[in-house]
Amino acid sequence: METKLKIAVQKSGRLYEDSLKLLKECGIGVKNGMNKLKVEAENFPLEIYFLRDDDIPQYVADKVADIGIVGENVLYEKQKDCPVVLPLGFGKCRLSIAIPKESNYTGAAFLQGKNIATSYPNLLQQYLSKNKIEAIIHEISGSVEIAPGIGLADAIADLVSSGSTLFQNGLAEAEIILRSQAVLIRHQTLSTEQEEILARLVFRIQSVQKARDNKYVLLNAPNDNIEKICSLLPGMRSPTVLPLAEAGWSSVHSVISETAFWDIIEQLKAAGAEGILIIPIEKMIA
Repeated sequence: METKLKIAVQKSGRLYEDSLKLLKECGIGVKNGMNKLKVEAENFPLEIYFLRDDDIPQYVADKVADIGIVGENVLYEKQKDCPVVLPLGFGKCRLSIAIPKESNYTGAAFLQGKNIATSYPNLLQQYLSKNKIEAIIHEISGSVEIAPGIGLADAIADLVSSGSTLFQNGLAEAEIILRSQAVLIRHQTLSTEQEEILARLVFRIQSVQKARDNKYVLLNAPNDNIEKICSLLPGMRSPTVLPLAEAGWSSVHSVISETAFWDIIEQLKAAGAEGILIIPIEKMIA
């Protein structure tokens, strides 16, 4: 019987689509027809369980699933012993304390003795204890942002992405408790075969991540400036330089990081580069 690795992913919500997109980018075929709760990958030894986000750390800790994709906010709130294998770079948000906009916020001490509504009581309590603040925590699920408006709380601790929901409810972000993103977690103990499958999966994920963080650049360069232009394009080892049919010109191929993209492009143009093409990279194997 073939050994498989069982992975838990969110069955709906903000991490669902990005989790399946990642598996697809890793070349793993997943068909979740008829909203099944368990499916097998078509071309990789992987079983996918579709679960509630809040339940994923528990399922991995209990080895119902071997690995899982979950937000750090949920992982640390649930306080399960599930090591993080890899940050995944999507589902980014922050767990923040927010207060009514008209409040005169003077720092964390403002929360002393206040009523705070949240769906993350453990993370909130850790923050309060760290800052030696005593406050009353009201644990509620969903629609936390309305708590101050209906008189339930003086402040809230909730997830924030753009901040638009806070603004619509007359709240302002005051303190960040945790910056969160989706992570790949695992059970402490896997068989040798499962460790090998996990290593293969991590290799594919990292190749996809490297591709996202880099761009392939092609340009035409005057031979007189080749050395200067190549110094701006280190690439994975060094740029590839090929002669063009037109005398005195070469084609230069390389890879540049997304973060340095615009600064490098401006410098290349200043050095005489022409016909610059920027191409997305689907996979990148170092």
